[in-house]
Amino acid sequence: MAPMPGTPGAPDARPGADSPEARALTAAVTRLRRALRASIRTEYPWEQLPMAQVELLQVCVEHSPVRVSELAARQRLAQSTVSGLVATMATNGLVTREVDSEDRRAAAVSATDAGRLRLAAWTRAHERRLEHALTALPDADRTALREALPALTRLAARLEEAEGRGG
Repeated sequence: MAPMPGTPGAPDARPGADSPEARALTAAVTRLRRALRASIRTEYPWEQLPMAQVELLQVCVEHSPVRVSELAARQRLAQSTVSGLVATMATNGLVTREVDSEDRRAAAVSATDAGRLRLAAWTRAHERRLEHALTALPDADRTALREALPALTRLAARLEEAEGRGG
């Protein structure tokens, strides 16, 4: 059952809250994410790394070592969920999980060389797929996308800031 309007998680019923631009961008981003997820299976049919693990691995590569609690906060997941994902990733040799040197009660997670290589291969597969699609577009579309990148980067930062403030 959907939340009642005015409650947390409910859609905003204010006029203009459902702008055509927001709707179109949501649709485009959703299609793009779906196409990219599918493309990894095209490039690497054997690849079975779930997106949750890919996203955790990206944070581990960028911020190693990182505490499980910080991973959970960054990904907005329950700490128990992240602990389970980290355990699976450690079993698969993608990360190591050790006692945090600053707080012996906490676990520090680092990407392994194998994890870094797997993430690099995953990233290259997506980049190749995007490059192939981009080269098939008309010059005007490629130019428009290139010119939109700074604004999209600022939009992502704005969303991350709002997420950090809890809204």
